[in-house]
Amino acid sequence: MITRRTHAVLLAASLVALTGCGAGTASDDRAAATAPAGPSATPVPRTSVQAAPLRIPGLGPRTRAGIPKDSEQAVVVTGEGRNSPDSRVTLYARTERGWEPGAVWPAHNALKGWTDHHRGGDLRSPIGVFGLTDAGGLRPDPGTKLPYDHGSGFTSPGTGFEGEPLAGSFDYVVAINYNRRPGTTPLDWTRPLGADRGGGIWIHVDHGGPTHGCVSVSETHMKRLLRTLDPALHPVVVMGDAVSLAR
Repeated sequence: MITRRTHAVLLAASLVALTGCGAGTASDDRAAATAPAGPSATPVPRTSVQAAPLRIPGLGPRTRAGIPKDSEQAVVVTGEGRNSPDSRVTLYARTERGWEPGAVWPAHNALKGWTDHHRGGDLRSPIGVFGLTDAGGLRPDPGTKLPYDHGSGFTSPGTGFEGEPLAGSFDYVVAINYNRRPGTTPLDWTRPLGADRGGGIWIHVDHGGPTHGCVSVSETHMKRLLRTLDPALHPVVVMGDAVSLAR
């Protein structure tokens, strides 16, 4: 039973057809065209450390300027290349001395890599800095402080680009605030930039292959991420290939 926004169930069918990561099967899209975490769920420390860098390594002035001054948590997704589906996720916490790095996890992004101007169906993940305000999943809330929408609307049928099953991909998700209305369930279909600019870009459970536009990490890492993110710290995701993030 979905616990937020009663119309979300009605959106579930359209989500499977339209969301950036759950749309159709790999064969449909082609025709149209891991460091383990420990058991601890302790949040990334916020205490001052002498070694914390004043700036997040690898981010250039343009990217840094996109991080709000009140953000104290950053999920940095660094792609291996502009056209690569492989990336890594690093959690950062802003401390009194600067940005302190936490866990580093292997991840996937979109099949064709990254883009500065994402459009629906382009099979590229959007580059930029986006807020992280809302979560949800097919499974119950694992203990996040973010608003969490639990329900069957997060079912993910079909197969991925390498023939892997997508089942379980949306067991836990964090909505990336690209072309969506913050403060709503990840299932909300409002698209402020227009439907042609895509949407449904999430951080979700990895299914073992490239995504349609989302970022994916293992289930263990997703649960840890959900338990770490705190809306009071205004978390953001900083995402793109390494060259683009260095701008």
